[in-house]
Amino acid sequence: MIRPWAALCFVVLLSFPVNSYAQCGITNTAFQSGEFLSYDLYFNWQFVWVKVGTASMSTVKSRYKGQDAYRSSLITRGNNKLDNMFVMRDTLLTYSTMNLSPLYHRKGALEGDRYYVDEIWYTYPNGKCHLRQHELTSSGEHLWKNTDPGKCVYDMMSIYLRARNFDASTLKVGQKITLPIADGRHLQDTWLIYKGKETIEMKNGSAKYRCLVMSFMEREDGQTKEIIRFFVTDDANHIPVRLDMFLRFGSAKAYLTGMKGIRSPLTSKVK
Repeated sequence: MIRPWAALCFVVLLSFPVNSYAQCGITNTAFQSGEFLSYDLYFNWQFVWVKVGTASMSTVKSRYKGQDAYRSSLITRGNNKLDNMFVMRDTLLTYSTMNLSPLYHRKGALEGDRYYVDEIWYTYPNGKCHLRQHELTSSGEHLWKNTDPGKCVYDMMSIYLRARNFDASTLKVGQKITLPIADGRHLQDTWLIYKGKETIEMKNGSAKYRCLVMSFMEREDGQTKEIIRFFVTDDANHIPVRLDMFLRFGSAKAYLTGMKGIRSPLTSKVK
């Protein structure tokens, strides 16, 4: 199961080419090194929306094993109000090539009373994607796995980077897009469904944005469920400005509160 809180990094995906290192990448036109996004997290508590934490996402140019790479991170932190219901301390880190082919992914998470670590190392022998997966379980057990999926596979952060570079003009309302996603142990298909366009207002009323609306779906216990509905700016940046999350213990929302270092003019802003 993909954890809803961490899914701030899911936006939209155009396609998944297969087999070669180069084909697993995509030309980046959506962001640049030095981009930083921040969010407030809210939970619906007895019909009242209460702020329960924050999240931040950043991407900078770095180095990975001697080559230029993007280093992207997502940090989510619950406050004392959320801790009374559910402790949340998640940190995600991903390295990818400059054309956004994934190289390494790590997630360290304290969720409730459970702490675990997921890691993935990506290599491309003979032009094909190979995964070295590792999970440190909450009981302290180290689980290792090698996977040759036969297609390009992504983690939660690298798919976010790639997804921001899609061409929205190719999407049709109701279109279903399959997403192959891995973590430290699993490899599964999830889905996005394009819902169309909508203008939304931020929590404090400070801004309105024209957005593309997507639903993120996954299969659990034999049933397909909507996990997140998210809203990304309908411009070249494709910044997620709001996420509606459907959790086992209630509903939550994430609202964009700040941004800096964005690459292109924010033409989707209408207020």
